[in-house]
Amino acid sequence: MTLAWIVSASVVGGLLSVGLAAAFALTVRATWVPMLVSYAIGALLGAAFLEVIPHAFERLDAHHAALTILAGIFVFFIMEKLVLWRHCHTEDCEAHDQHAVAHDHGRSGMMILVGDSVHNFIDGVLIAAAFLESTQLGVITAIAIVAHEIPQEVGDFLILLHSGYTKARALLLNLLSSLASLAGGVIGYFTLQAADGAVPYLLGIVAASMIYVAVADLIPGLHKRTELRATMSQTLLIALGVGSIALARVAFGG
Repeated sequence: MTLAWIVSASVVGGLLSVGLAAAFALTVRATWVPMLVSYAIGALLGAAFLEVIPHAFERLDAHHAALTILAGIFVFFIMEKLVLWRHCHTEDCEAHDQHAVAHDHGRSGMMILVGDSVHNFIDGVLIAAAFLESTQLGVITAIAIVAHEIPQEVGDFLILLHSGYTKARALLLNLLSSLASLAGGVIGYFTLQAADGAVPYLLGIVAASMIYVAVADLIPGLHKRTELRATMSQTLLIALGVGSIALARVAFGG
């Protein structure tokens, strides 16, 4: 049953994030993407602090749990420096420079696909770790991951288009890349069952990934809009993201 949940969350989450991202990239104004980012920040922080971290502290003593989260943030910083952890959500990001990628004969698109596949694989392992702890934690973790995947996939889809890929090919390649999360989930399920003691530490890594993406990668982009109206909109959408995680906890028996 747990494996079925992991497979379902990985497949449905991947299809949902890629499908919605393609729809947004093709039909919605780019100025709407920051709205998705604001919601994703709230979902990530809500999942981390309302659900994942409490579970980690239940399974580990406070010192080890905090140390694991700190180490995880440091690891993700290094991974991002090595361009393995792809989180670029704004249209003016260096990696999303449309003029540059339009003349690289597809190299930027391929780099995005490789990095995204590694990222999705890691997400799959983290989802598996969450489901092995409890179904509720797994569902909430999957929701948070999908929330932050959508704005990322919007940017990635646009890169593929500007690298010379057709819309159909870009969508197909993004879908194939999303299957890496299924591989990560299945492998994580079998390997983590044989090493149950590693699950609490992986929960700390799950929390670290959510906090890192939200605080180090997404929030700085919102500070580019300083006007009062934008700030109020961002605050409301972040609160909505946190609230949706709180509602999910209630819905799944939290």
